[in-house]
Amino acid sequence: MDLKNSRAIVTGGASGLGAATADWFRAQGARVVILDREAGDRPDHVQADVTSADSAAAAIARAVELMGGIDICVNCAGIVIGEKTVGRNGPHDLDAFRRVVEVNLIGSFNTLRLAAAEMARNGRTENGVIVNTASVAAFDGQKGQAAYAASKAGTAGMTLPLARDLAGLGIRVCAIAPGIFATPMLRGLPQDVQDGLASEVTFPPRLGDPQEFARMAGHIVENAYLNGEVIRLDGALRMR
Repeated sequence: MDLKNSRAIVTGGASGLGAATADWFRAQGARVVILDREAGDRPDHVQADVTSADSAAAAIARAVELMGGIDICVNCAGIVIGEKTVGRNGPHDLDAFRRVVEVNLIGSFNTLRLAAAEMARNGRTENGVIVNTASVAAFDGQKGQAAYAASKAGTAGMTLPLARDLAGLGIRVCAIAPGIFATPMLRGLPQDVQDGLASEVTFPPRLGDPQEFARMAGHIVENAYLNGEVIRLDGALRMR
């Protein structure tokens, strides 16, 4: 699928990897509608809670209204917490664990199921492409990442069954598992902490550029033989 003249929705597109993806897609000639809890005042920004069936459905309907349909869905909406299974204050807070899984995993599925139903209406050989955001934490989760790693492992794990489910509708599904990227959240850490994280990357020994994530998402869209795959984008980083 050519990015030029395509119609894409990007969840979590107001910042970080989502914003970089939205910008890159627009630069390649795509039309993009951002779905985000913190939607801006631009007409192509739609307020949405990805964990809510009603909110996501209304946002998808608005995106279809704005663009006339959907060809691409990139799910970047996500949250992260750091909490050990048993810490100084006792056992891991269950509501916090549930919230991370709800946003990162269920939120992605909620959006993509609705987007896929719209894509199926396109009536082409290839009706759409879905790109989800997993993480290296799905495979190399560290201490304090039980909730985040579980949510991202679920995202990785549903990639192949989704691709199989949607193949008959002409829709491809892949996931990107990014390593340590220079998002606004990470850039807010002290420089010595950022440098320490970057030194863990095998090569190149630096933080990932969000545009590199965006370009990978774009490549997945344009490479018609990529399907059912989770692609690590991490400079050969293996967390210890």
